[in-house]
Amino acid sequence: MEKIPILKMGRFLLVTIQVDLYDRLALDLEANIIDAVTKHQAQGVMIDISAVSIVDSFMGRILSNIASMTRILDAETVVVGMQPAVAITLVELGLPLMGVYTALNVEKGMELLHSKIVPDEDADFDD
Repeated sequence: MEKIPILKMGRFLLVTIQVDLYDRLALDLEANIIDAVTKHQAQGVMIDISAVSIVDSFMGRILSNIASMTRILDAETVVVGMQPAVAITLVELGLPLMGVYTALNVEKGMELLHSKIVPDEDADFDD
């Protein structure tokens, strides 16, 4: 059985999807990410879908579910590398992925995760 690797990078998890997700694999990925967030007390999850060329409504729901579940577990999720055709398809399907942060690539995704997780050291709390 195929398994999508989940890599721990400090306080974050990196998931790179390089295969077409069929339903069982997508559901397993969802459960594995949630288990990994809990096990590693991850504060963020980055899902790289740059190799994914086709999505359907089920895949859109899985991404949205992952973001919702990780938020409940006090972690943020960023989806990176979305191809234009994938974005168009998600919007045309009526799945704008509410609550899912997106970034163009892994570097920008990491910056976004850091901005969501790491408190602003320059913030003035002496009001």
